[in-house]
Amino acid sequence: MTRVRRGYIARKRRTKIRLFASTFRGAHSRLTRTATQQKMRALVYSDRDRSRQKRDFRRLWITRINAVIRDSKVLHSYSVLIQNLYKRKLLLNRKILAQIAISNKNCLYMISNKIIK
Repeated sequence: MTRVRRGYIARKRRTKIRLFASTFRGAHSRLTRTATQQKMRALVYSDRDRSRQKRDFRRLWITRINAVIRDSKVLHSYSVLIQNLYKRKLLLNRKILAQIAISNKNCLYMISNKIIK
């Protein structure tokens, strides 16, 4: 059987893997097989953590809104505020409410007072 010399295609594939894994430490950036394994693992982690990040930010926004609402003594809790927002059909998402709560507490107090009345 004749000898097959692996040409530029295999080299190109390995170069792509090495460029992806260039910031990894140790053998994970130098050896092709381990670099390939680490690349697959990194892609799985990045996919998982994108949805994780959405979850974490939503928790942060809810915590911030709840802290300001409880501090104001206007409403008892976050859940009462959200329930009243839905009743009044005010479409403010949690991200916007959290930004209002941090930057301008008086504005959030005004919103909650309007909802109650």
